[in-house]
Amino acid sequence: MVSSAAVDLRQSEAPGVSVGGHQAVVCFPFIGDLVGGSHMSSLGLIRNLPRDRFVPLVVLHHTDGPVAELFRREGIGFVEAPVLNRLERAAPRNGAAVVNVVRTVPGLVKFLRARNASIVHTNDGRTHLIWGLAARIAGSKHLWHHRGDATSFGLRHVAPWLPNRLVAVSKFASPRPGFFSAAGKCSVVHSPFDVMKMDGFDRVEARNNVLAAIGCSPDTKLLGYVGTLVARKRPILFVEAIAALKRLSPETKVAGLFFGDALNGLDETARSRAEALGVADCIHFMGFRYPGEAWIAGLDALLVTAVNEPLGRTLVEAMLLRTPVIAADSGGNPEVVEDGRTGMLVPADDPDEFAKACLALFNNSGLRDHLVETARGEVRSRFSFERHVHAITSVYEKLIGGTGMRRSASAGP
Repeated sequence: MVSSAAVDLRQSEAPGVSVGGHQAVVCFPFIGDLVGGSHMSSLGLIRNLPRDRFVPLVVLHHTDGPVAELFRREGIGFVEAPVLNRLERAAPRNGAAVVNVVRTVPGLVKFLRARNASIVHTNDGRTHLIWGLAARIAGSKHLWHHRGDATSFGLRHVAPWLPNRLVAVSKFASPRPGFFSAAGKCSVVHSPFDVMKMDGFDRVEARNNVLAAIGCSPDTKLLGYVGTLVARKRPILFVEAIAALKRLSPETKVAGLFFGDALNGLDETARSRAEALGVADCIHFMGFRYPGEAWIAGLDALLVTAVNEPLGRTLVEAMLLRTPVIAADSGGNPEVVEDGRTGMLVPADDPDEFAKACLALFNNSGLRDHLVETARGEVRSRFSFERHVHAITSVYEKLIGGTGMRRSASAGP
């Protein structure tokens, strides 16, 4: 099934061509200028869609960016968007944004009609808006996959009227009920993970590789921050937690590792904070590492310092890899981490509590073993590709019924 993906996508590139006679074309548009958890989740879905019913059409606005590099590496075919992306990340919602949307949508409408797209499945704020509008005009169904928190502007003000259906990655990320709300058309579908792949990692070897990469001694405790350095994920708090650990236990050798790219200069801010706290020699900026499993497997603990995080992928990946998780009691984290059973929850924005949790973990091997084995068993059953694909394709089928499939089948040259 995976090996046929490139062939299926190439076939679907020809406008008006029926692929296989009865499948529905599902368009997955991405901007392509930054890699995040949404791309990892979408990659797994695209690979595992049942090709007898659905054909993925992956579209990138940036075909030379990091997302294109990721998809090429993974053998996922894609086509270039017919128009330039004119919306910048976190751009103001003003008249200029409206003009940019108006200039972009007509080309996308023409594209969707030519490709007989039954469904447009969007995964981030910019594609929700421009591709969602295009889908509605083109006559395609629009599935908005929400990976932000429930207070976002788009979820509150756009999602109630634009998409046909909404999928949220956690209860925390779901819209709140109300007079003007998308809650009535929302389902919670957890992100997918290759749970079988995670069984093959030698944690001792992985740990030695991390130690070699940063040049530290074997008795160093390795603590990781995995994800893009953005304010919501609290990279500065991660530095402060390392400093608190050194203050509470000066004899403990510790290394704090950042795995991820930075936005808005937060890597430099984190460096400055580390220098100010006297722990600059303990902080290592590793950049974005893909695949990341071998690095996460080498950690003594993953620190999830983020607040209002819908449901981070690295948290689940760590559990599958038997890496202990210490997470802020915020956002979607408590939906996965049960304190004292599958991980440790600590008050958000409190570096001392993160440090104390680390020491409790380091000093109690029985607690550590209990946490990682219980966590691994639970997430293996909850976050498999099979469950995710079944849930999403059920949404697809409710969206289009028989109409979308007949449309794809009847399309002629």
